[in-house]
Amino acid sequence: MILRNTIVGQLLLLMLLYTTEYLCNAKTVSTEPLSMALPEPRAYLPDAQNLDFVYHDHEELTRFLRATSARYPNLTALYSIGKSIQGRDLWVMVVSSSPYEHMVGKPDVKYVGNIHGNEPVGREMLLHLIQYFVSSYNTDQYVKWLLDNTRIHILPTMNPDGYAVSKEGTCDGGQGRYNARGFDLNRNFPDYFKQNNKRGQPETDAVKDWISKIQFVLSGSLHGGALVASYPYDNTPNSRICRSSALCAMFQTYSAAPSLTPDDDVFKHLSLVYARNHAKMSRGVACKSATPAFENGITNGAAWYPLTGGMQDYNYVWYGCMEITLEISCCKFPPAYELKKYWEDNQLSLIKFLAEAHRGVQGFVFDPAGMPIERASIKIKGRDVGFQTTKYGEFWRILLPGYYKAEVFAEGYAPREVEFVIVEQHPTLLNVTLQASKRVEGVGAGGPSFYRPMQAPQHYRPGVPPYATAASNDNGILSTISNGLNSLYSNIFG
Repeated sequence: MILRNTIVGQLLLLMLLYTTEYLCNAKTVSTEPLSMALPEPRAYLPDAQNLDFVYHDHEELTRFLRATSARYPNLTALYSIGKSIQGRDLWVMVVSSSPYEHMVGKPDVKYVGNIHGNEPVGREMLLHLIQYFVSSYNTDQYVKWLLDNTRIHILPTMNPDGYAVSKEGTCDGGQGRYNARGFDLNRNFPDYFKQNNKRGQPETDAVKDWISKIQFVLSGSLHGGALVASYPYDNTPNSRICRSSALCAMFQTYSAAPSLTPDDDVFKHLSLVYARNHAKMSRGVACKSATPAFENGITNGAAWYPLTGGMQDYNYVWYGCMEITLEISCCKFPPAYELKKYWEDNQLSLIKFLAEAHRGVQGFVFDPAGMPIERASIKIKGRDVGFQTTKYGEFWRILLPGYYKAEVFAEGYAPREVEFVIVEQHPTLLNVTLQASKRVEGVGAGGPSFYRPMQAPQHYRPGVPPYATAASNDNGILSTISNGLNSLYSNIFG
């Protein structure tokens, strides 16, 4: 008997649903998501007894999360991915109709707030987003659809130690930006374009371990200091041209060209979804006369200012997770009385952005017996950053309308190419069956053997350029000046 509430039961039921013709061929099916017919999410009024528009210190944040988990056990699950330097938990709240276990066919998405301790508006917005979800599930059709079909992981603060020493009302500067050891956590991840020699920190190590274990499809990182949605790449190969001259590199940093990913069309779309659903962002108005304005409220990260070791590039290149950076407040740490306005500006954007995880292609990779293939590597032809299947053989990829070809590899199986079509806001279900490698006659005493194609890499990445492996050793006063200006620029704009 198949039990519907077990992972195996869910997988077998879905396999039966998608069985027709998949054993010999990949089949494409288009279905219209319920979100198309749902009314817009309703406005949310906080319950002041549970969560008001004020800043919450770590103890208050912890109490709120624990109380919410206890009050809504069927919609939430609370877990810690690690601790900060000073021992504060890095709490993650899962909000979903299946919070305690992965449900087959349901994508995982995430928000990360407060990576810079002195940018806490995102931290508070994420607490209110949690409260909004759990209090609206039974009354708001859009929220119910989203939570029934998505597992949403929310990390309100990645840098609780930095927040603890930040000061409300401080719009600029670096006090509280860094962790307790003085490291900028958004410069602390491995980098594709340039070797990052900064010592790994507990907070970034915890996040790296987290995203290595969960196949996140979509992610947003919330910041402050500007009003723009910024998308990868954050770093650029162009900076390597001037590696022999710190002065050249310094000037190039502040007149940078865009550094575009193979999925530039998708990243622009995701950024526009957030900006256009925001009350002000898409207007592209500069925060101050001396700061840049952004057309339609979006920008390529490197075109704004290049940085090494950013979290969004790491998510994308290493794990195929599409993350963008959301700068949601001109002032880094505005007065608490402005938080209600920030919520009103961002509520719709925060929700509609997550729903984009259901755009594009999704499906399963099976073996000839109909069993899922874990860690099969998939790459969309012409898009050199790929992704892998889960242990249940699932995959997701956000794509815009068009004709595509997927290249699918797995150890011990013959590779396949599968063509499929994406139409506007209709997810395409694509199931792929890989055949075992063909038997061929071996040579020598070993006798017959199995042909095994070249093993696919764990994660597809663009070909490593020569500048990515060259050492960056600009020393002396010019390098010091360049690094100082880069730090100053980051402190001003986020």
